[in-house]
Amino acid sequence: MKILYAGTPSVAVPPLVHLAERPDVEIAAVLTRTDAPVGRRKVLTPSPVAEEAERRGLPVLRANRVDAELTERIRGLGADVAAVVAYGALVPQAALDAVPHGWINLHFSLLPQWRGAAPVQRALMAGDTVVGASTFLLEAGLDTGPVLGTLTDEVRPDDTAGTVLDRLARSGSPLLAESLRAVVDGTARPVPQEGEVSLAPKLTGEDGRVRWTDPAVAVAHRVRGVTPEPGAWTVLDGQRFKLDRVLARPDHRDLAPGQCVLRGGAVLVGTGSYAVELTRVQPAGKRTMDAAAWARGRNTDTGVVFE
Repeated sequence: MKILYAGTPSVAVPPLVHLAERPDVEIAAVLTRTDAPVGRRKVLTPSPVAEEAERRGLPVLRANRVDAELTERIRGLGADVAAVVAYGALVPQAALDAVPHGWINLHFSLLPQWRGAAPVQRALMAGDTVVGASTFLLEAGLDTGPVLGTLTDEVRPDDTAGTVLDRLARSGSPLLAESLRAVVDGTARPVPQEGEVSLAPKLTGEDGRVRWTDPAVAVAHRVRGVTPEPGAWTVLDGQRFKLDRVLARPDHRDLAPGQCVLRGGAVLVGTGSYAVELTRVQPAGKRTMDAAAWARGRNTDTGVVFE
C-alpha cells in the first residue's frame, strides 16, 4: 500500500511513525506546512512532521496551500491513498481526486461532534468527560465525510488538551492504518455522520483568558482545554500572568472573583462560585514556578486581585 501522508504538528508524528514502520506501507511522500518562525528570535524551523520525515529519509513536500501545481505533483506520486492528520490546510476537490482511493483523515473527536481545528481543546473546555477519534473519508466540507472507524477514551482528572491529544494520537495510529488498508482493499464500510453537530474553531490567545466571574468548574475546564496551547492567562498589575492546571476547591467560598490568597500552603483564587487552587504560574518576564513560591514572594496577604 503506497500512501501520501499529510500532517504538520507534533500530534501528527505518532501516526506517521506507526505507518512508516509497517511492512505493508510505502510512504511515497510527506506533505506538511512550510517552515515557520519559532521563539523570540523567530528562527525558521521545520514542522515536527517534517523533522520526523527527514530523519527517516522520506521525501517532503512543503506547502501551506494545495494549489494546481502541488496537485499535479501529488498525482505523479502514484499513491494509492492519502492519510491526513492535522495538516492545517483545506484540500480542494481536484487534489482529493488526484489519489485513487481518496484521503483518509484521522480526526480527534467522535464525529459529528467537534468538527474543526481544535476538537479536543473545545471538548475539554465544554466539560466533556468522554473524547475520541474518528477516521473518515475527506470531502470538500469541513469534517463532513462518512466515518470509517472510531475509538473512545475517558478524560482523566489530571488531563489537559496536550495529554489527551498525545494519547489519542497514539491510540488512533492503528485505527488510521486499518482504515487505509480497508479502503484500498475495498472492505471499508463508510457510515454517514449522524447526530448533533458541534464546531471546534481554532483557538486564539483570547480563548486562554480566564474569566474569574465564571463558576469554578468552567474556569478549570477552560484552563484544561487551552493547556499547553495557547495557554491560560489572566492579568495582574496590567501584565499577562500565565497559569497552569487549576484544582477546584469547593471548601473555600468566601473569596471574591479574582481575589487571590495563600492559605495553608495553597494559592486560592475566587471565582463566580467557589475557589480554585493554582498549581504553577508564570509572572510576566519570569520563568514558570510553583504557585505557592510565587505567592510567598509576592506577599499575597497584602491583597492580590486578578483582573
